[in-house]
Amino acid sequence: MLLRLRGNSLRLKGADLVLVNSRADGDELTIRAVSLEDVPAIVAIDAEVTGSTKADFWYGCYARQNTDAKCTFLVAHRDGEVAGYTIGAIQAWEFGSPPCGWVEVISVAPQHRNTHVATQLFEAVVRYFRDNGISTVRTMLHIDDHQLISFFRMQGMAAGPFIELEMQAD
Repeated sequence: MLLRLRGNSLRLKGADLVLVNSRADGDELTIRAVSLEDVPAIVAIDAEVTGSTKADFWYGCYARQNTDAKCTFLVAHRDGEVAGYTIGAIQAWEFGSPPCGWVEVISVAPQHRNTHVATQLFEAVVRYFRDNGISTVRTMLHIDDHQLISFFRMQGMAAGPFIELEMQAD
């Protein structure tokens, strides 16, 4: 099975629907559900990007994907390696909000940045939300992360109707 979407194609590969983006230079990006074999590379990319190793967290995300129908954990592969990943979750009625999709994580390996991997991952997770009847997409990020704020704004996101508040409970 092959479907074309704005320069991309969706292929049925085993039980997975796989997004394949072929660029003019022959470079191919494949986005699909994370497999257990992908998790060590995701742990390594996260450690490189954040400076902190959180293997238990990432294996927990993998387990959640396999037990929570309202969650997706997608991985992008280029040149036989993990290029990036994203997690999306459908949440309902938090803070009085109707069901919406949350982009919980999006990250790209440094050597694959500025090659549209993040944009393709974002489009894939938004497609997941849309396919599940969700029309509103949200995310939350640090106020000082100007690069990520710019990325999400370039995807069409803007400030929403909620304000996050916090305090130290010590």
